[in-house]
Amino acid sequence: MMVGLGLSSCKENLLEEITELNLDRALSPTELTTQVVDRTNVRLNWRRVSNAKSYNVEIFDNAEFSGTAAATVDGVTMDQLPYTISGLESETIYYVRVQAIGEEIRESKWISGTFTTDVEQILSEVDAEMLTAESATLTWPAGEIATEIILAPGDIRHAVTSAEIAAGSATITGLLSDVTYTATLKNGEKTRGIVSFTTLLGEGVIKVTAEEDLAAVIAAAEEGAILALEPGTYTIEGTSLTIDKTITLQGLKPSDKPIVEGVVFKVFNNAGLILKDLILDGLGGDQAVVYDEDDLVNPYGDFLMENCEVKNYLKGLYYVNKKARIPSAVFKNNIIYDIECDGGEFIDFRSGIADLFDFSNNTVYNSGNVRDFFRMDAPGSNNFPSVKSLLNFSNNTFYNVNNRSGGRFLYIRLANHEITFTKNIIAVSDGGFTNQSATTLTSMSGNNYYDATTYYNTSTSNIKTDIGPYTTLDPGFANPSEGDFTVNNLDLKLNGIGATRWR
Repeated sequence: MMVGLGLSSCKENLLEEITELNLDRALSPTELTTQVVDRTNVRLNWRRVSNAKSYNVEIFDNAEFSGTAAATVDGVTMDQLPYTISGLESETIYYVRVQAIGEEIRESKWISGTFTTDVEQILSEVDAEMLTAESATLTWPAGEIATEIILAPGDIRHAVTSAEIAAGSATITGLLSDVTYTATLKNGEKTRGIVSFTTLLGEGVIKVTAEEDLAAVIAAAEEGAILALEPGTYTIEGTSLTIDKTITLQGLKPSDKPIVEGVVFKVFNNAGLILKDLILDGLGGDQAVVYDEDDLVNPYGDFLMENCEVKNYLKGLYYVNKKARIPSAVFKNNIIYDIECDGGEFIDFRSGIADLFDFSNNTVYNSGNVRDFFRMDAPGSNNFPSVKSLLNFSNNTFYNVNNRSGGRFLYIRLANHEITFTKNIIAVSDGGFTNQSATTLTSMSGNNYYDATTYYNTSTSNIKTDIGPYTTLDPGFANPSEGDFTVNNLDLKLNGIGATRWR
């Protein structure tokens, strides 16, 4: 009995000691996370420690944390988290450690993590005024050091002079006309900036003014012609332009896009069509592009709409109600709005088909709220049974589209197709993805839904939802009523969600 009482007494004392434990040093913080922000800054976060009043942070460029620290910060408090440290070097692997500081006790042991900064970006965008058909002027902050500019394609190399460093400007000559180049500014092995630009149109291109009859110019042009429209307003008589040959229409100056009013492009004779750097104002007309001739044997040419602003069409944007096979239909970096879709879908393939349909980096708003949004119906596969259609939707921003109960964002009933849907933002939409069993959502990831619940969560059994992973964050758009969809949510910006122009 005495032994039993003794053991019981010891157990009670031990429990009392544990509940009254006083440590002589702070506990180490946990769950340290690192996120690179704005290329050369890092955002740090960690879990609170109960017996710490503040935290010290050190960043080194080596795993031994030896030598001189790249950055040190003392006395960070929990209300300052997440904490951002700026001014680090680009393209560098860094090692960070954090320790807790308590009151009247020793500091904690360090916890550590690592991160790699991104490529620096000090090159400015290249305006049309800085371009010719054979040259480009690149600019960066005056006085910033650089050693070389490398252009691709062609592996063109330009050694940066001291005068160019002082001015923050260099002109590269000997380029080809109407070619998209990527310029990389280097300082030794480190990249200080990357920018892309397209040189202006050169000889052999047909320049068109707003005073000319655009329909007559197109009719007189040869197969494969490039029509460069000078700034101004082009009003189309009779609303339609006949496209019966492969042709390109593009703005001469991307920074001052020409306005083409009331136009419907009617495509015949297996033609291909490229539309670049234009403003297309439908003025309430039906569709922007219509395929108007059957051909079960020969495919049409490719279609591209790039860097255009398209608005004010009643029925839709792109209409293929003929037996037409289009090898590639690509929409990229456009702003499209006020497409009512009364009488048709936004994208409307009924009898035709595209081998590749790519819709990337576009901004679409206030559109497609009367009927379904992307339609590719079963007759396309019936007419072209050998075609497997690959559909890609990536990095788009959709706002107030398909905004009606029961609306279908994807009405895809092709017999053989695959859909990839990644890193898009859908905001303010009462519709959902689809209720069609034939619609194949092959790959989905990184999408964000805000005020668009049915796309990821619904009790209706036949509605298909995002298969994930996805987020439901408020993008914090700057001014959507005025068409400004600048994202203010840092997580969406860091993860590259939505159209690039707004991040």
